[in-house]
Amino acid sequence: MKHIALFIFASFILFSCNQPEKIDLEKVTWVSLEEAETLSKKNPKKILVDVYTEWCGPCKLMDKRTFTNPDVIKKVNTDYYAVKFNAEGPDAFTFNGKEYANPRFDPAKGTKRRNYPHEFTQFIGVRGYPTLVVFDEGMNVKDKLVGYKTPEQLLPTL
Repeated sequence: MKHIALFIFASFILFSCNQPEKIDLEKVTWVSLEEAETLSKKNPKKILVDVYTEWCGPCKLMDKRTFTNPDVIKKVNTDYYAVKFNAEGPDAFTFNGKEYANPRFDPAKGTKRRNYPHEFTQFIGVRGYPTLVVFDEGMNVKDKLVGYKTPEQLLPTL
């Protein structure tokens, strides 16, 4: 009886450890930059960063029309770690061994109105919103797509 219980337990452990990664097909799975870097070290994938601001109309359209498209969702969740990054936000973080912050962030303006660009926004050379930045598995910028993209425009480039 002990052998049967041990066999069942071992089978359960092996089965659960060898399951392929489950891909969410209903919405893009967004993570932080730090999480994306950690995940990419464990299971190498490119990182897709959606650089946006809260006051940006085309950014909101991409959220509403592009990132809700089933084909875009599947492609992004399968091939990338997806990150939403507020280009003018106040959050500090570490990415690829370097610390980034927004020391000039003006709390009086908040995030709903134009604010100072974050150091990371400047580092990756974003000049307009929205911008999609693709990092390769080595955390190097590989591509930048500036401006609103429909699903039909985005899918071939992904």
